[in-house]
Amino acid sequence: MTDAASDAVPVREVVQRGLWFEEFEADVRYLHRPGRTVTEADNVLFTTLTMNPQPLHLDAEFAAAQPFGRILVNSLFTLSTLVGQSVGQLTLGTLVANLGFGEVAFPNPVFVGDTLYGESVVESKRLSSSRPGEGVVVLAHTARNQHGVVVATASRTMLVHTREAGERRSAHGDGERRSDDRASG
Repeated sequence: MTDAASDAVPVREVVQRGLWFEEFEADVRYLHRPGRTVTEADNVLFTTLTMNPQPLHLDAEFAAAQPFGRILVNSLFTLSTLVGQSVGQLTLGTLVANLGFGEVAFPNPVFVGDTLYGESVVESKRLSSSRPGEGVVVLAHTARNQHGVVVATASRTMLVHTREAGERRSAHGDGERRSDDRASG
């Protein structure tokens, strides 16, 4: 940066964040892009880190003799990736807590080389009756592969800051977030 540039009129700063409770809309399908292509290393690392010795995920010879004829990607990797894809767009810095998952399903397999695309729809939302400044949001997450085939679905219940409470916390914390700091991407 040159001295002239540092003397210029300051530009508005935008900090990446998720949505405040009030910003979640029921009539919107949130598409999480870019997609994520699953590698063999992803599958082996996730499977071994979680201490899952299932040969369907690790042993190519064993998997070849099974109904799908090849190694299956660990379904919890698929679920984790689906939820992870939503964070930057929906809950980055605005989430208080994940309260639970329900109705998780894996209707079709994921294989190494598949690309996962996530999407989310708000199923319901309500202000918390016991936690002022927070609201409960229920999302329906869906993952599709590169062919548009649904490979995972899950309902996720989470606790999210309201705008006022979140901005108040930010003003006393990092001081960077402001009400107009929503970046689309």
